[in-house]
Amino acid sequence: MKRVITFGELMLRLAPEGYYRFVQADKLGATFGGGEANVAVSLANYGFDAAFVTKLPKHEIGQAAVNSLRRYGVDTSTIVRGGDRVGIYYLEKGASQRPSKVIYDRAGSSIYTATKEDFDWKKIFAGAEWFHFTGITPALNDEVAAICLEACKAAKEAGVKISCDLNYRNKLWSKEKAGQVMGEICKYVDVCIANEEDAADVFGIHAANTDVTAGEVNHEGYKDVAKQLADRFGFEKVAITLRESLSANDNNWSAMLYDGENYCFSKKYKMHIVDRVGGGDSFGGGLIAAQLSGYDSQATIEFAVAASCLKHSIEGDYNMVSMEEVLKLAGGDGSGRVQR
Repeated sequence: MKRVITFGELMLRLAPEGYYRFVQADKLGATFGGGEANVAVSLANYGFDAAFVTKLPKHEIGQAAVNSLRRYGVDTSTIVRGGDRVGIYYLEKGASQRPSKVIYDRAGSSIYTATKEDFDWKKIFAGAEWFHFTGITPALNDEVAAICLEACKAAKEAGVKISCDLNYRNKLWSKEKAGQVMGEICKYVDVCIANEEDAADVFGIHAANTDVTAGEVNHEGYKDVAKQLADRFGFEKVAITLRESLSANDNNWSAMLYDGENYCFSKKYKMHIVDRVGGGDSFGGGLIAAQLSGYDSQATIEFAVAASCLKHSIEGDYNMVSMEEVLKLAGGDGSGRVQR
């Protein structure tokens, strides 16, 4: 069983029921999620040996966060326990032309207070084949950014493939700071994952004739973006998700994978969204699973997009689907007919 390590923050998600707004809600549902943890859950559900690395408090809320991963088979043995709090994010689901809204309350969380001494990366990467993190994690503060850089150096020394989802969050850091920090970290990355806006926000690389707010995507523009990213950092592969937002509820969803020679575009799915949080993470999990399974570039991007398409139909951050379900959709069965 191939082993994958992911590193980041696991947060408590608090959300009003249904489509209630924050100011309407008299109760909030509690679940857990976070970019790299979401990827680990996907991979565990596909049958991989997935381990999540973070720091969480020793109290009961920290333990509940750990338990949320254990129930899906994620290895939590390398999670460091300490600090005082679990980071929180509040989610208000959008509908029609009203967008979803996220409010963070994560300052001072356990991972925010982590130090380089908390993690023995040589031990963590023993027997691993892949390491994944996102740009959200180094955005927390300079020390966590230094931990990410140290992890990448250790992974490279251990011969472990490294993937990074740029995942720019303007509520966490500026574009200038992101470009500076990620520019150094990306020197060690083999597979880069981005969306329509990340390359522009972090590295100033823009797709021509594309307007994400108008739902317009230009394939030729993204070919150029992928090649520029690969040329600048030496990435082996660049994957770009292509979301055409028709409304908060309805999106067209596809992606492209550039492998240094070929530009492979997936089929496009018309999605009616149940919950879009974690959609990009499920794409990353699918991409890693496909690569570790030996899929070629076209099959890889079809699997990753199908996995993410299915996630948009599932409540919560975690993508609770099997390899067989993804392969069925990727193979062309998107009818949604009842299975008996």
